[in-house]
Amino acid sequence: MSTPEPRPQWASLLLAASTASRQAYQQHMQGALQAVDEHLLAPPQIYSGITPQALAEQLARLPMCPEHGVPLAQVTDEAGRLLLANSVRVHQPTCVAHLHCPTLQAGQVGEVLLASANQSLDSWDQSPAASVLEQQLCDFLVQLADLPATGDGVFTAGGTQSNLMGLLLARDLYCQRAFNRDVRVHGLPPEAQQLRVLCSEKAHFSVQQSLSLLGLGAEAALPVAVGADQRMDMRAVRDTLAASLARGERPFALFATAGTTDAGAIDPLPELAELAAEHGLWLHVDAAWAGAALLSHSLKPRLAGIERADSITLDFHKQFYQPISCGAFLLRDRAHFALMRLNADYLNPLEDEADGVPNLVYKSLATTRRFDALKLWLSLRSVGRAELAAMFEYGVALAQAVAADIQQRPELELGFAPQLNAVLLRHRGHGGETPAALDALNRHLAQQLFERGLANLSTTRLRGAQFIKMTLLNPLTTLADLQAVLDALCALAKGKVGEREVSCV
Repeated sequence: MSTPEPRPQWASLLLAASTASRQAYQQHMQGALQAVDEHLLAPPQIYSGITPQALAEQLARLPMCPEHGVPLAQVTDEAGRLLLANSVRVHQPTCVAHLHCPTLQAGQVGEVLLASANQSLDSWDQSPAASVLEQQLCDFLVQLADLPATGDGVFTAGGTQSNLMGLLLARDLYCQRAFNRDVRVHGLPPEAQQLRVLCSEKAHFSVQQSLSLLGLGAEAALPVAVGADQRMDMRAVRDTLAASLARGERPFALFATAGTTDAGAIDPLPELAELAAEHGLWLHVDAAWAGAALLSHSLKPRLAGIERADSITLDFHKQFYQPISCGAFLLRDRAHFALMRLNADYLNPLEDEADGVPNLVYKSLATTRRFDALKLWLSLRSVGRAELAAMFEYGVALAQAVAADIQQRPELELGFAPQLNAVLLRHRGHGGETPAALDALNRHLAQQLFERGLANLSTTRLRGAQFIKMTLLNPLTTLADLQAVLDALCALAKGKVGEREVSCV
């Protein structure tokens, strides 16, 4: 029987210590950088305008997995021409549709380093340096949020996963205390159908999604009305809680939002913390967006009360300018991670815990995890707190400036006074349109600006009507950029009468 031997060509296919591999890596990375520069960074428009059908047809011409591979340089070029060229250019100053940020150079460097190292944050023997750095970074975030020394955290894929973790731990702790039941082992008790979570009617959809995944059903979320400022109304919170208790339900958590998706509204955290303490509710704060205000001396007071949370969601691929994905879940009392702890002999044996080996898998819903802490660490170290804070503060000031400009345009309506760096507006139409026609007009305007590569704006509903949204995360966006978008929007509107589009002026 012959001894198996590696094929010679494998040395240049895999990242390894050989000279052939190292030379190939440098060559391929240079090709990737060239593709990014030529096809992503250089073109001025936000989007190429290609239709989904046309793009699908072009991609379908390329065999997905040929019997014998083609040179990586060729495939990289194809990726540049077909994929990067037809991607949304989130770095462009008028790409303001979503909580979708341009990225820091440090984050890009971090992506290269962490992908090359390919560490897995489940066990110490797969990620020694990564495990230490992530823990130290979580300790820093706990201090930044003014949580007590008992606090801890873990990196996540983003806000949806962090929100799920907060509600999972809240549910399991309640079941442990109320029913003396370990949900990990025995599943949900019969009384689970009575469990409820209070949240803003403007809370992220992941609340309902999480409750569905947790076996409680989306209807376990009790939406609380917001006031004109889009924050949870405290009287409505108390009334909703009282009504739930009167129905014999079991509210176990209060889900607060620090930066609602549309308005950037921050719920009244101090009052909610008081109510949660009074009724023994777990307080989770979804600070996926506004959590970056913790870096700012001027904006941090808006998050007063977050230090009383039982758990907190942070997203770094929003206002921290990190490449997707990068988030964290913070916990007030690290002992509560025990509610989800499981041990596997091949991964995190009990003997390791006794010896103090830091296998971080016990804190995470995911087993295999990327070393995303590296890119945040590089960013915090190289950019610094003051500069990151100034970027957020600039966006908040810019929102105020563009809101003032909108109010000077009689054809436009401002949704509300900006609280963070989100602005909602709509075109008023030309008079006589039905509400449905006016909604269609505003959707059409946003779509036209996108297809023409001029701007990326999103649409949402406010007070039952269609509005256009600007989310001003990019610190390179200027008021002049946004005024040009508003000018183009108004010009397009002049070319549309009712449901019939005519040439734009």
